Amino acid sequence: MTSLVGEVLPQALGMAISPVPIVATILILLSPRARSAAPAFLGGWIAGVLVAVTVFTVLGAMRPPPDPDQRRLLLAVIDLSLGVMLAVLALHQWRSRPGPGEPAQLPGWLAAVTSLGPAKAAGLAALLSGANPKNLMLAVSAGVTIGTAGTVGTAGAADAASVIAVFTAIASTSVAVPVIAFLVAGRRLEGALNRLRVWLEHNSPAIMGTLLGVLGVVLMGKGLAAL
Repeated sequence: MTSLVGEVLPQALGMAISPVPIVATILILLSPRARSAAPAFLGGWIAGVLVAVTVFTVLGAMRPPPDPDQRRLLLAVIDLSLGVMLAVLALHQWRSRPGPGEPAQLPGWLAAVTSLGPAKAAGLAALLSGANPKNLMLAVSAGVTIGTAGTVGTAGAADAASVIAVFTAIASTSVAVPVIAFLVAGRRLEGALNRLRVWLEHNSPAIMGTLLGVLGVVLMGKGLAAL
């Protein structure tokens, strides 16, 4: 199980470190309905990650059981393909970063986040965590890695479920930490949250570009090493 967690750790971290969902989380925490909407947003994020990874784990386990060499080749191809796609996305993000003094271009829907109720907050989080293109690619890679490991006997159903749980927990930390901190400390965090929001809004393209570039290189390296 430990080695399998290590195999999917880069994908989990890639899901966790996403500036736009973190900004959305902060905006919800600063809204009048934070006490009800923020836990719902966290629940939706966890559900989105869990469903996406579980679906691709099941699909990965449904194919004929590969031998270790076939599994290594399959995962190498997936990691190389995903790494290249993430590198392309990284270049796009880096080129879209604002110049000195220019405002960052953020999604228009962020303006409406502060008025969301619990149900809509949960739905938005599920879409951001499990259905956006970057996270969906990471879920495919992680799910196939877990599913094919289960079919060759290196991880049984219980171990696969445990790995999915650990993966989901890691992928949810960037949303869970501010929500839990707010529920404990309350409005005393408003100043710090506002400063973090402003910094993330301005630097999100550079952060995403760097993150995706590093993650792409890591996955390409994994893929090449497995060939």
